[in-house]
Parts: sequence; structure tokens; C-alpha cells
Amino acid sequence: MWNRGWICDTVEYMKKELFGLYIGILVFCVLLIIFLATGLWKVVFYPASNDDVRTRIITPREANTFAASDTTDYFLWEEKLETKLPMENGEIVIAVLNRESEVYIGEEQFVIYRDSDPAVPIHITFFGYDDRARSYRRMWSLPTAAVRAETATISSFDLIGDRNNCIIVTGMNTNNEHTITILRRGANYMPGQPYRKIAEMQVAGSIVIQETLRSLAYQQNMTRGQSFNIAAYGHDSSSANILDQIETIYSYNPAREQYEQIQVSRIPGSQIEQRRLRELLSGRPGVFENFINDLWYFISPQGTIDTSQYLYFDPAKKEIIFFGDETQQVFRWQTSSPTRFGLNIRSQNISISTLLRFVNIELESLDRIRLSVVEDVRLKIAVSNTWDGSYRRAGAVNIRETLSQVRPGTDAVYDSSWGRVQFNSSGEYTISAGGSTRKGRYVFYKVNSNDLLEMRPEDGEENRLVYRIENTAAGAMVLSRVRLGTQGVQDLLEPPITLTLVN
Repeated sequence: MWNRGWICDTVEYMKKELFGLYIGILVFCVLLIIFLATGLWKVVFYPASNDDVRTRIITPREANTFAASDTTDYFLWEEKLETKLPMENGEIVIAVLNRESEVYIGEEQFVIYRDSDPAVPIHITFFGYDDRARSYRRMWSLPTAAVRAETATISSFDLIGDRNNCIIVTGMNTNNEHTITILRRGANYMPGQPYRKIAEMQVAGSIVIQETLRSLAYQQNMTRGQSFNIAAYGHDSSSANILDQIETIYSYNPAREQYEQIQVSRIPGSQIEQRRLRELLSGRPGVFENFINDLWYFISPQGTIDTSQYLYFDPAKKEIIFFGDETQQVFRWQTSSPTRFGLNIRSQNISISTLLRFVNIELESLDRIRLSVVEDVRLKIAVSNTWDGSYRRAGAVNIRETLSQVRPGTDAVYDSSWGRVQFNSSGEYTISAGGSTRKGRYVFYKVNSNDLLEMRPEDGEENRLVYRIENTAAGAMVLSRVRLGTQGVQDLLEPPITLTLVN
């Protein structure tokens, strides 16, 4: 009797154990199916980069010189930002766009490059991840309308409003026309299937994407957004006035999956003496550069001059100074290309070397210009304003007085551990110590709430130093070495330097 009860209890116990085992196996199978179906196995075995979607700029280089990218700050200009795979012989990389894939787990890469022949159009190629090969593969290449490598940019943006980000390549061709090429992946996406060209334009004027405010529902991923139109401005060939323009509006047609022309209108330009106008827009080197060599104030939409936002073009020193919102930014004027209505400038921030700014200038009148500014890198620090719009010449009477605000200067002498430091109001400094003298240029400016001093020795731009300024009650300045990067102003934890004012 005792044996039978023991056996029954044992059988019941085993049934419970087996039932628990069956439930465990069932749960494991369900989790395994989810793990495989959602692609989470790629995250575990092939981790993707967590970098923000952004354009990464690399210096042009010959093919087959690639190496693995390290995981440090990609915004540092000195870093070698590399392609996923080596390029072909003769292919010179211009810029790279890395972003998280919108259709699978992992990173994908778009590269714009040119041939060894500078007259050949710039191409775009796509490096995608091949699941079967478990490695990256070059999927396709397409030509763009741009030709001049120094003007080319690449970006990713939701033009259509369905969160299928388009790839946008802008630049100029050999006829000094502005170009735009827009690519968009099809609904039935396959990694080896090329993105479709939904728009490609070449205009002897300017091209503008007309952004409009999208609804809160779109911002919260609840609905589609409105498609943005594209406006192209070219010369009105039927008019004797060079500044008269034709505005052509293109809108996205979802049925044809293409941008199509929907409106053409004439925009009268200012009546300027045509002889002077033809001289300025002749395209001869230095003519338009000398014309804009001046201080320019921003004109508000109401037509009033805003003296808190202005630009100063200095072609002799190859600098452009942007001042707005109590922040000064100095850009190195790298290259410029004449356009039908003015000039296109490529510039580089002297403090944040990965920040490139493309400035398109069009002539509105002899004392008024219109700017369209594109930044090639989106930074996390707030050091820029919206610079698009019209600007009026300040006039020679006000230039010298206002430059003290654009380039804040001082006449003062300080003692320090460096030696005796003398600042001149001209923007130059001298450091004397032990019978030797060092010279250079300096500039005071503000980034967010930080007062900064940048010192640029005359023996080379690579030795420039940036310091945070702390003023003391005795009139001294305490300088702490900092670096400007994607996280803002970062201390380098070096011993501070105290500059004591010499009375």
C-alpha cells in the first residue's frame, strides 16, 4: 500500500516537471522566433554603429588607401573617415554619409566620388550589408548632375513626408550652374536595387527646397507629412534686365514618383545700370569678391535693418565673419566660384574644422545681396544662426566703427608665465620672453555663455589655441585651455594661465 502511494506521488511529480519543461521549451521557441524574425541577431553578432545620422566629411584621397575607422569622435577633421570597402582605382572620395538603415538593423553608407578626370560628373555609390555574405558590399553607383568636387555636398532628408529619407546631392557643374540630384528608394526595397532619381536639375541661378511646417501628428509619427516643393531660379532670357528671373516650382507626383513642374512665374529684378551689372557678373576672377568686400547688415522680413546680425567679407585675408545672437564665427574662405547671379563660396570654420559652410550669394542691387547658406555638418552646439536672407551694405562710414564689434579688440599689456603679452586693437598680439618674440592674431568671441579667446600664431594655423576667459576683480584674466567639439566647450584640464594687467 505504501509502495503504490509512493509510486503515484512520483508519477504526479514527474508529470508536473514534464509540464514545466514543455512550457519552458514553448517559451524558448517563441523567443527564438522573435529573435530571428526581427533581426535582433544582427545586433548581437554584428553590432551596428550608434552614431547620429549625419554627413561625415573626409578629405579627398586616392582609391585603395582605406583602413578601418576607429570609434573616436568622427567630427575631428584630422581623423580618417573611411569607406566600408576600398574604392576602385582612380576614384577619389569627396564626402561620405553614414546613417542607420531604415529597412534593416545596421549602418549603411553613401559615398560621393569623382573620377581622375575632373570633367566627369560626380558619382554616388551605396555600400549595404549583405546578409548572406555577412559583410558589406558595393551595391550600385549612379552619376549625379554635379561636376565640381569643391562644391559638392550630400545629405539625407525626408522631402516627401513619409519618413523615407531621400539622398540629396548638390553642387555645381562646369558651366557654373547649380545642380541638385535627389534619390529615393522604392517601396519594394532590395539592397541591390538602385535608388530612383526623383529629381535632377541644373539651373544658372539657384535651387531652393521650400520647407513648410509639418503637423504635430507628423512629428509624433502618427501620420504622413506634406511634401516639400523645389524652386529653381534662372535668368529671364526674354528680358533685357540681367536681374529679372524666372521662378519654376516643382512638386512631387506620388503616382509617377517624380518631381514635376507645376508653376512658372516671372520675378522682376532691381533696375541697375546694366554696364555696371554686366561687369560685376562677368565671372572674371576677383570682380565680385571685391564688390562684397564690406560689412553687410541683415534685412528683416519687414524690411528693417537688423544691426545685431551681420556679415563681413574679407577676400584679402580669406575670411568671412558671421555675427549674430552675440556669437561671432570666423570662417576661412577656401574657394569661390562665379555663378549666373553672383558667387558661391566654400568656407571652413577656423575653430571647428569639420564645420563647412557653403554660401551662395546673389546680387539684388548695388547695395543689397541675398544669401543662401548650407552647413555640411549638423553640430550639437548652438553657435549658428539662420543666415538665409537679404543683406544691405553698411557703408564705408560705419565700417571701421562696427569692426570693433565684429572683431573685438583691446589695447592692453599683461604679465604672465608666458612672458609679457601685448594685445593691439588691430587684432594682433605679441608675446615677449627671454629675448624672443612671438606674434600672431587673436579674436574674442562667445559660444553659448562662454567667453573665449583664440590665439593664432603666425607660424602656422595648426598651432592655434582656444581659451575660456574668467575675469577677476583685479582686472586680470584667467585662461583655461579648452577644445570646441560636438559636446560644446570642453576643458582640457591643463594648468590655467593668469594674465595680470600692467598699469
